[in-house]
Amino acid sequence: MIELAKKFIDKECLISAFDGSHQYSGTIKEVSNGAILIENKGNIEAINLDFVFKIREFPKNKKGKKKSVIF
Repeated sequence: MIELAKKFIDKECLISAFDGSHQYSGTIKEVSNGAILIENKGNIEAINLDFVFKIREFPKNKKGKKKSVIF
């Protein structure tokens, strides 16, 4: 999962955790052995990679703008 997560560095992504109630969004800044650092609105969060099951790039419409996403 670490090598796959590194492909999303500097991209705005949606990250889903195993419990299903948490979905994080932001720009992935760094991926280390056990965590992902994401930046969202100037705040930095660390997410444990052991609990991540899905990472996807934030969806965009035909004009390149972000689509609205329901969490």
